[in-house]
Amino acid sequence: MTFERIAVVGAGAWGSALANAAARAGRAVTLWEHDAGNAEHLAKKRESLFLPGVRIDDNVTIVRDLAEAARAQALLLVVPAQVMRPVTARLAPMVAAGVPLIACAKGIERGTRKFMTEIIGENASHARPAILSGPSFAADVARGLPTAVTLACGDDAVAAALAQALGSATFRPYHSTDMRGVEIGGAAKNVLAIGAGIVDGRGLGASATAALITRGFAELVRFGRAFGARPETLTGLSGLGDLVLTCSSPQSRNFSFGMALGKGQTLDEVRAGAKLAEGAATAPVLVEMARDKGVEMPIAAAVAAILDGTVSVGDAIEGLLTRPFRAED
Repeated sequence: MTFERIAVVGAGAWGSALANAAARAGRAVTLWEHDAGNAEHLAKKRESLFLPGVRIDDNVTIVRDLAEAARAQALLLVVPAQVMRPVTARLAPMVAAGVPLIACAKGIERGTRKFMTEIIGENASHARPAILSGPSFAADVARGLPTAVTLACGDDAVAAALAQALGSATFRPYHSTDMRGVEIGGAAKNVLAIGAGIVDGRGLGASATAALITRGFAELVRFGRAFGARPETLTGLSGLGDLVLTCSSPQSRNFSFGMALGKGQTLDEVRAGAKLAEGAATAPVLVEMARDKGVEMPIAAAVAAILDGTVSVGDAIEGLLTRPFRAED
């Protein structure tokens, strides 16, 4: 089983980076972009507006016709989590049976509480859902800096073949069949990264950041267990690995979003000036799902409360610091 023709749906920073990675792996790559302005910029400059200074590989074909992208042997869906449903619904009639549709968004759909592979399964039941996630910044991947991620599919042979198709000397996908575990890691870490950014913006110090990452990881693991994730996935690249990366650098959009809040900007100011931070949309649904399963997630709950305006940053921090002493779990 081989995948020689790869399409990337979405030419933002991450989509452009993955197109470069696939081309570097020797695949024939099609990059589709819906935004007319960005598509024109890509065609003229070979560069995404969302990833300035990084040239798109010459072996990547840029298209505006989604049907042309749908003819690929595997598609990377690099669109925001909250628009995964309309994109997959539009793609469904165009893709052949068994074609892998690989979600590259890190979030949970609001309202339905669906994970990305569930949305793919609902809208394109004849296709094969998969998920790619892990500690990776778009600029690093686009430039060919060493990066390792996790690619999960329900069929182990397909997961392995996809990892082989996308892998190169500098981009190493590890394959898995634990789609749910990979999705949970990506979704939860974005919420926790907002909390880490708040801590940094507030100037609470490296010790506080380390404590938040560690206790946040405990929350991620509890949530993962409740929803059937495998322990090795949660402690792997798409769980702990991605959490550490996104809680440690302003390159993370979620971290930067939280950092602005910690520095005193209002929610409206942050939302007006920030790039897409998936954790902001995921936080309330993550907390709702945790509550329904009886999973304790105080850090995620504090982030959600700050984002819905019911608690101030100062009060949220005080609430976490004054929680009762307990044994570590």
